[in-house]
Amino acid sequence: MNIDEQVELLMQGTEYGDEALKEAMTKELRERLIESEKTGRPLRVYCGYDPTSTDLHLGHTISMRKLRQFQDLGHEVTFLIGSYTALVGDPSDKNKARPVLTSEQVMENAKTYAEQAFRVLDKEKTIVRYNGEWLSKLTLVDLIKLGQVFTVQQFLARENFAKRMESGEPIYLHETFYPLMQGYDAVAMETDVQIGGTDQLFNILMGGRKLQEAHGQKPLVGVICGILPGTDGVQRMSKSTGNIVPINTGAEDMFGKVMSIPDSAMGTYFRLVSRYTPAEIDALLAKVEAGEMHPRDAKMELGREIVSIFYGEEAAQPAQDAFIALFQKKDIPDDMPEYALQDGQTVLDVMIAAKLVPSKSQGRRMVDQGAVKLDGEPIKRAGDAFPNPGVLQVGKRKFVRVK
Repeated sequence: MNIDEQVELLMQGTEYGDEALKEAMTKELRERLIESEKTGRPLRVYCGYDPTSTDLHLGHTISMRKLRQFQDLGHEVTFLIGSYTALVGDPSDKNKARPVLTSEQVMENAKTYAEQAFRVLDKEKTIVRYNGEWLSKLTLVDLIKLGQVFTVQQFLARENFAKRMESGEPIYLHETFYPLMQGYDAVAMETDVQIGGTDQLFNILMGGRKLQEAHGQKPLVGVICGILPGTDGVQRMSKSTGNIVPINTGAEDMFGKVMSIPDSAMGTYFRLVSRYTPAEIDALLAKVEAGEMHPRDAKMELGREIVSIFYGEEAAQPAQDAFIALFQKKDIPDDMPEYALQDGQTVLDVMIAAKLVPSKSQGRRMVDQGAVKLDGEPIKRAGDAFPNPGVLQVGKRKFVRVK
């Protein structure tokens, strides 16, 4: 790839919330790539991961895919495990303080993160580090010096802190340490490029860049990835909303969950999750727009691509065949009504609200007879909470896509 093609690929799927900021970061990235090509020194690129849980889903891997793009272009990639930042907890997208984890919990979760990350990253070319390596050595005087770079007003101006102030929700002092700690990661590793989601914009651009400047380093380029919507195509992928595509779910289940996303979200998935180039994505979506390719076929291509990334090429076709056998051969229609799942609804509630059954008693009978299925799997109890978005089938002819 020439420099223009590299920049287009590396900035694909990025979001800054400000076009001027995106242009500035794009310009700086281009300059770093040109410099790297001239000197022969690979860029030092990293993304940090706080192992606050063991359950990873497709949304967690967006930054890993971006790291892999840099890796494939010959740059030095560090997978940084936040063994110390996880003890504080990132307040960036939270409306209350995170629970403080123990060191034992963090290290146990970290093992799972690294194992799953190597489904995307090249293990042989990936440097794995823990930020306790340098953060554990900071003294109180060091922390005071880091704090001199920022003002309290800068922290309180952040949207989530401002909302908490407004609602009377407490903001704990230790939460303000987080951007300092993350920023110091960039200083310790003399980082050229840091990758993160849109919720990390403040931490990366205010934390890393300002602290590097204060330490006499060239400020890093922030590559800010967009947030992947869940299988509903609207809300951010999150375990709490049940709209996730888990990483350890199995090839067939992963393929089926990708096929459940609405057509409108396909472009975002291709840009954030796939290995396709910008030109290849544009060409494919243009075919769909022109009616030369059915959206279902494009989505199948997406499903094969995502399954191939996590389970290998050999698993992709069998996963597609299983999906076709389960859905298409059972005359499940391409077009069906949609229903937006409400908090706390049971299976029976959804059946009634979506007009799949005329009464609760008939709904219970249909469930008891095994005639109610979600994504091809029989529902066992009508009174259970609706498990997750998908295709709900009642009898042989009634279908609704629950989002």
